[in-house]
Amino acid sequence: MESEQRRIAFICSKGDLDMAYPALVMGWAALGNGIDVTVFFTFWGMDMISKDRQKHLELAPVANTSMKMRLMGLPTGTLGIPNLMGILPGMTAFTSWFMKKKIAKVGAPPVDEYLQMMVDAGAHLYACKMSVDMFGLKKEDFVEGVEDIVTASDFMDMTEGSQIIFI
Repeated sequence: MESEQRRIAFICSKGDLDMAYPALVMGWAALGNGIDVTVFFTFWGMDMISKDRQKHLELAPVANTSMKMRLMGLPTGTLGIPNLMGILPGMTAFTSWFMKKKIAKVGAPPVDEYLQMMVDAGAHLYACKMSVDMFGLKKEDFVEGVEDIVTASDFMDMTEGSQIIFI
């Protein structure tokens, strides 16, 4: 009995540093398990594939209720970073720097390298046509490895039978 190729598709809708890694980690794991991977970038998720934004993803502490002080090395159970502190000048830069440091410490590559590894391993990357049109972008604005700009309908057709994960 011949088994059908497993397929998974990720929809990346957010361009925050902490929202980039779930699709990268799971996509890389899927590729390692022989699963076909497609990633569709829409709205702010296109920052992950934008030449201008890819290396400048941030982690803003304002209104991030999951921003716990234990990430900063304080004991478990400590309160999160108060929103008031999050508005202080330099807090977004600090939390972004700190998160990048923690990501590197566990051996995870930066977003640009992770995406290139995935492309080299056979992942398919697409940008959302509606978002591209809304933001006045074109294919040249995206990093190498983005195969095309497609409509949501095209994406649904090309990922028929795939598990779809929205991030």
